[in-house]
Amino acid sequence: MRRVAEADALRPLGEMNTTPLIDVLLVLLVMLIVTIPAATHVVKFELPVSAAVFHPSPISNLVVIKADGSIRWNEMTVDEPQLRQLLAMTSQMDPAPELHLRPDADARHGDIDKLLVLIKQEQVRRFGFVGNEQYRSNVF
Repeated sequence: MRRVAEADALRPLGEMNTTPLIDVLLVLLVMLIVTIPAATHVVKFELPVSAAVFHPSPISNLVVIKADGSIRWNEMTVDEPQLRQLLAMTSQMDPAPELHLRPDADARHGDIDKLLVLIKQEQVRRFGFVGNEQYRSNVF
């Protein structure tokens, strides 16, 4: 009986030791997490906190960005320099008109981001997204 146990102990194992493999994979995962850069591109807007604080302006302008990247100001197609002029002109008005942004569902996020940066650079004080409820899905 003892010889059988000794023979089993001397035989090589048929399974692989996975502990070193898991250790190496965990080290690689930690290195990947450490090397991923943090998201630093942010466009900040101060939007109204509650409806009690927000007083709608009787004057508003609608900016629509289409899927092809074209920009429309109150149903009139404009390019970036024209839009910059219009925003500068309206920001000097008292009271400042509201700017409503309605992006098309198929508009590229990069185009919308450029438009938001332009709006921020022109120091638009009254800004809001409109028409987003049409993209809401009834999944829940």
